[in-house]
Amino acid sequence: MNMNLTGRHLAAAQTDQTDRGGLQVTVLSEQNAPIADAVVDISYTGDPENTLEELQTDTAGRTGVIDLGTPPVEYSLQPSPNMPYAEYTLRVTAPGYEPAVISGAEVLSGEVSLQTIRLHPLIEGGFPDKIVVPEHTLYGSYPPKIAEAEIKPVNVSGEIVLNEIVVPEYIIVHDGPPNDNSASSYYVRYRDYIKNVASSEIYATWPRETLIANILAIQSFTLNRVYTEWYRNQRYDFTITSSTAYDQKWSLGRTIFQSISDVVDEVFLNYLSRPNVRQPILTQYCDGQRIQCPNWLSQWGSAGLGEDGYDALSILRYYYGDSIYINTAEEVSGIPESYPGYLLKVGSVGAEVLKIQEQLNTISDSYPLIPKLTPDGIFGENMLEAVRTFQSIFGLTQDGIIGPRTWYRIQEIYVAVTRLAENTV
Repeated sequence: MNMNLTGRHLAAAQTDQTDRGGLQVTVLSEQNAPIADAVVDISYTGDPENTLEELQTDTAGRTGVIDLGTPPVEYSLQPSPNMPYAEYTLRVTAPGYEPAVISGAEVLSGEVSLQTIRLHPLIEGGFPDKIVVPEHTLYGSYPPKIAEAEIKPVNVSGEIVLNEIVVPEYIIVHDGPPNDNSASSYYVRYRDYIKNVASSEIYATWPRETLIANILAIQSFTLNRVYTEWYRNQRYDFTITSSTAYDQKWSLGRTIFQSISDVVDEVFLNYLSRPNVRQPILTQYCDGQRIQCPNWLSQWGSAGLGEDGYDALSILRYYYGDSIYINTAEEVSGIPESYPGYLLKVGSVGAEVLKIQEQLNTISDSYPLIPKLTPDGIFGENMLEAVRTFQSIFGLTQDGIIGPRTWYRIQEIYVAVTRLAENTV
């Protein structure tokens, strides 16, 4: 990383910020409760002692979106030796909590970066928590993927426990190669894992259809590891690793890009299939510039196809062949209710509306900006306001309509605050 830039190099890095991007910070406790009135100081990573901006979190634990300098967008639209994103250091303090530092938070031209920071309770003799976001895989140097068969023999060990494709609530990520016993493992929500990997592996400035194609490949790869119990059948106690030689790049505490987050929320139920193959396909890929990978997806190549007007499925078939198709998981683990298959909006009535009213009331205990509702099963103006407030807090389109993205986000936050309440009893 360019964390130790000095003199002429530091000046060049800062004066190259000709474009602008956005950054929003969310500060949470270890139990995912929002922390209000936390102070966030922002500086260049190459010049961490010079504070550029100071922000404060609201009752939802969020700052506003701040406008920051970035390199030209062209650096991220085609292979370039120039770093295409700006790196910022964030120092966070809040009464009753240990301070935290995030170094290397990434901001791209024209994109909003989302940085979540979790604070630990203040203890005597404690130390600030520090996370360094590593270089993006398209800019830094990482080992290439070791080739594997895209379809695994699931009948060899007899230890496959899944009989259907399930989107898990959590996966266990081993933060290193499989045989590195010193590496830590982390429980990570499935969607958060996909957002992290996609933000590590592709640029949010690419065409939307390119983002969708790459995210579907990332999801299918991940669900193959889940479905085949690949590492557990080798006597490991994790789902997947963060090593690019074996799996996909995941980084603890890394910056997530809003446009990538939005796409993941839309397509997280999907994966890639071939005819008469039950398991999700292990869709391997490479950058296509430094590393060539015939019959795998080329990340830079997919960006070019997106610019040429290819849709996501056409991009995927260009690389994986015409037999590849997009499939949908039968089940989502860890949520109270699956999406009913139709929009809930003003005028809707029934049991599904009642469930959402009850869930929003529970969520409002932790996020008091959301108004309390009368649980009557009728979607009226008060519920419209509550839904819009929820959407505003969690970065969704504020249309007051409950489609799949809002539905599953409500389910996720409801589960999180319910567990928080249980842990504080």
